[in-house]
Amino acid sequence: MNRRKAELALAANAVIWGATFVLVKAALREISPALFLTVRFSVAAAALLLLFPRVWSRPVPWKALAGGALTGLFLYSGFWLQTQGLRLTTPAKSAFITGLSTVMVPLLAALVYQIRPQVSEIVGVLLATVGMGLMTLEGAVGSGVIGSGFAGAIGRGDWLTFCCAVAFAAHIVTLGHFSHQMSFELLSVTQVGTAAVAAFALGRLVERSEPVHWRPVVIWAILITGLFATALAYTVQSWAQHYTTPTRTALIFALEPVFAWITSYLLTGESLSRQAAAGAALILGGVIFVEMKPFNSRLHPSE
Repeated sequence: MNRRKAELALAANAVIWGATFVLVKAALREISPALFLTVRFSVAAAALLLLFPRVWSRPVPWKALAGGALTGLFLYSGFWLQTQGLRLTTPAKSAFITGLSTVMVPLLAALVYQIRPQVSEIVGVLLATVGMGLMTLEGAVGSGVIGSGFAGAIGRGDWLTFCCAVAFAAHIVTLGHFSHQMSFELLSVTQVGTAAVAAFALGRLVERSEPVHWRPVVIWAILITGLFATALAYTVQSWAQHYTTPTRTALIFALEPVFAWITSYLLTGESLSRQAAAGAALILGGVIFVEMKPFNSRLHPSE
């Protein structure tokens, strides 16, 4: 029963995150990514401190703080890369490429638990990689661009988003590990608080200041992503991963790009070309292949 509730809660997270891509894309026309993330995570951290005022009432082991901080660094890295990439690509493509983190989770878990990847996982990775190529190499297939320069044909925004998928996969695996060692309240506060500090400290180093237009779309984007897509969502995930595994969590999060595309289509009319749609299908197919394990039913130690 607890696993069912946890996985339903994670599915709700996927809906929330998928629905915010279009909103964040619109807000980034008026505010820089670094400042947006700084304010977003600061709002989320403040909300969590108000929600869990007694989280520091008892001494906290330094290992727990270190675990929460490591989780928060992976979380911020993923969001920074995703937000930078979203400025240069479309919401639907960003969501589907981010979905590659689902395939990477069992591979990272294999490294953590020192076991070889299964055949199903390797096949899933190959399917998803081909799918990402189809989505990101729009117009390159059949035009000779791939043969003359594969890396140059993929947009910078797509590469940044791919790196964000790696960071998010590391976040899921790390969160799954520490969710069994500390309370979800403490884990939620420390990871979001660390992300807020990292956003403030590193934002100034990697990004020049830009003029900000505090229009309604920016305010709404900060409030919705800060309170619902960050404070609420990562508190839910910190609790839910105590009752389910990282790989099952990743499979549920594969719903995120689907909701992102639906939202983008309804609000902006963005549609996928046949090539991009085929790529999206291969990414989701790779995700399902990894989780269903048709060639080998052996479970990871994390499961």
